[in-house]
Amino acid sequence: MAALTIHEVSRRSGLSEPTLRYYEEVGLVGPIDRDGSSGHRRYGDADLHVIETLACLRAVGVSIEDMRTYLVNRTRGRVAAAEQRDLLLRHAERVEAEIAAQRARLAYLREKAGLWDARDRGDTAAEAEATRRSIEAAGRLGVL
Repeated sequence: MAALTIHEVSRRSGLSEPTLRYYEEVGLVGPIDRDGSSGHRRYGDADLHVIETLACLRAVGVSIEDMRTYLVNRTRGRVAAAEQRDLLLRHAERVEAEIAAQRARLAYLREKAGLWDARDRGDTAAEAEATRRSIEAAGRLGVL
């Protein structure tokens, strides 16, 4: 494959050009080859593979330090397999907690909408029940 420009790699990976430069600056990728005449970055296949991995890790909220650990462990192979597993499972648990928090927020919003729907219809019994459920949902948000 021909060497890609930073713009092409940005479009392909979904990472911004400043992010790509930053990842090179902090040593996650590179050093990236430069065009002899223009000095512009030229990314090869190996660079692109690492960048695609970093884009996936970033998309799931992995920190720069954990990205660094992940990349180092990749080169270590089976010796680092347990550490890689634990690193990824730790992030999976964080994502699960975020999903649970989002579900609690969604439940609260739906219960409050139900309360206002009952109020709009003039159904006092349904409004009272929706109020009770809204209070329970608010409690699951950790604000009451």
